[in-house]
Amino acid sequence: MTIKSKFKNYKSYQYLEEGKDYRAFLMAPEIDRVPEYLIPLSLDEEKRAKRIAKDFIYISLHDHPSIFPADLSKIFEYSREGRERTAYNGLAHSDLDCIFDNLMDGTCTITSKGGWKWEDILFDLGMRLCDLAHQDFVIRCERVEDIYRAHKENRIALVPVIEGAAPIENELDRIEILYGFGVRLLGITYSESNALGSGLKEKKDGGLTAFGEKAVERMNKVGMAIDCSHVGIQTTLEVIEASSKPIFLSHVGAKTLWNSKRLTPDEVLIACAKKGGVIGIEAAPHTTLTERHKEHSIESYMEHFEYIKKLVGIEHVAFGPDTLYGDHVGLHHAYAAHLSTKGTQGVQPFEEVPYVKGMENPTEASKNILRWLVKHGYSDEEIEKALSGNILRALKQIWR
Repeated sequence: MTIKSKFKNYKSYQYLEEGKDYRAFLMAPEIDRVPEYLIPLSLDEEKRAKRIAKDFIYISLHDHPSIFPADLSKIFEYSREGRERTAYNGLAHSDLDCIFDNLMDGTCTITSKGGWKWEDILFDLGMRLCDLAHQDFVIRCERVEDIYRAHKENRIALVPVIEGAAPIENELDRIEILYGFGVRLLGITYSESNALGSGLKEKKDGGLTAFGEKAVERMNKVGMAIDCSHVGIQTTLEVIEASSKPIFLSHVGAKTLWNSKRLTPDEVLIACAKKGGVIGIEAAPHTTLTERHKEHSIESYMEHFEYIKKLVGIEHVAFGPDTLYGDHVGLHHAYAAHLSTKGTQGVQPFEEVPYVKGMENPTEASKNILRWLVKHGYSDEEIEKALSGNILRALKQIWR
């Protein structure tokens, strides 16, 4: 497995003394936690995949490049410490040039059982940015030029993301504060309703609120990208209409293929694309299943990609796998009420898997998405659009 040359084996918070300055936890392995699976390629296909990985910018629109404890009975204690570890070694082994890092979204329960408190979000963000400032492999990404720089210098650009806007409460200026801290993508809701609109968990969708309209306008003015992955259907349609800029559905799938609240109906996918938006495909365990592939894997994942590509065009699809380093299934069980898994996976039976084959973490996912596209005969032009071109086109319209 190749490794990026600029990585110097830095580990999170190594500028401090573990066990003295902060609490020690035994962390899950970043590489080979489960048996690696790579889609088999012919010799020529292998050469082509390596060339594309080297020549093209590769962006993950939604991931959690963090390491979690090996023993998930410790997960609540770990979260309360507020010192999430970045998987620098895992990222160095990936094919990625840029990753949208969603931090402790859904597990940011440092001071509260419910999570999503303003102070906790800033604590998490500040701690992670302090860690980033003590190494020189991962670049804190604030503008499009940083993504091009990361690709040129064999580094990774990391974009801080807040997945739901509940922490801003009724304070529009907090959008600018988050921007000042480096956040460049903000979700309207994280499944539950907030002051901006309705989340996908709700039985009734009241649409975008008056405050939500102001927040969309402020995000457009500031240059903050908007995400509606965990937002109710009507609210999403109204966000798309209200926004003067394209929006992202950073990690979703096609509801037509699997009837789940967590996935997106065709009308929303089409509306997003018509305004120039980009749709990233989701791979968190037991989300992007299909009737043909009820056991979640790279194959069910890419079935969603192909369906959405045919529906809206190759110019509007990308990849937002929503993976992490550790036991993702176990994490979902532990945080079912926080992570949009309870009550959103549909009523049809499916095969629960211990992990998603081929999409175990950001490293494996980045390799297998590219390998799958090569194996299935996608052209260089199509691959470049899906890996980064579509995202870069939208970001150039949105970011300041």
